[in-house]
Amino acid sequence: MLIYFLGNTTPPKKPQAAAEQANTAAIKKMDPSIIIAAAKQKLPVAQQSYVTKLESAVVRGDVKDQQLKVYRQLAVFWKDSAHFFEPYAYYTAAAAKLENSEKSLTFAARQFLNELQGTNQPAIKQWMADEAKDLFQKALLINPANDSSIVGLGSCYIFGSTAANPQEIMTGIQKILEVTRKDSTNMYAQLMLGVGGVVSGQLDKAIERLTKVAEKEPDNLEAVFMLAEAYERKGDNGKAVYWYGAGKKYMSNPQMVKEIDEKIKSLK
Repeated sequence: MLIYFLGNTTPPKKPQAAAEQANTAAIKKMDPSIIIAAAKQKLPVAQQSYVTKLESAVVRGDVKDQQLKVYRQLAVFWKDSAHFFEPYAYYTAAAAKLENSEKSLTFAARQFLNELQGTNQPAIKQWMADEAKDLFQKALLINPANDSSIVGLGSCYIFGSTAANPQEIMTGIQKILEVTRKDSTNMYAQLMLGVGGVVSGQLDKAIERLTKVAEKEPDNLEAVFMLAEAYERKGDNGKAVYWYGAGKKYMSNPQMVKEIDEKIKSLK
């Protein structure tokens, strides 16, 4: 979320976005195999050979178990050794779909959802949103009463919306409202409704919901900084400065603190 507010600041040790290095044609086609191939070309020869060996490992025997093992190995490699996000998320999702447990499906969905929130490229955003939706929907087939999965699914519509499909924001908000109607104290749902309000320009509603979360969970930086953003967009710089400052107290990264200080300075 800090990327969303502060521009080009990059959190430490975050896997590099492979799609940003893929050629334009590959991104437009949004074929995961093309994105993975582009990322693979960036690897040293030894690592390319290792990946190729894993990719061709499923040849005989118990195919499902072999695939599950290989997908997990590939996911670990792309995250911990290669530091490319898209292949990591793709193989994490592939493993989750094979395992088909609520835990694995929601974990994989959240990988896409978390990355989706800071993605600006429409094609990449749409691919991530579609993957996350599919995973959350599969998890909800297993446990339809999981409110977090419902909120997660609604959030995919909000963050995955594009200029071509602005109505998706309202679709997402309606899904999350299902949860708040049952439990108004669900802070995750209130947060995502607040985010949806900012994204859709309903700033007063957004501020109302985000204030609830920020007051209940003052160390929830996503809520606090989104609230500051909402006030900034509304033109209330005084309150924006207050909330940026409130969030800064919970930050330990010197570079992030510096970015916040610069933001505050620009608003005074």
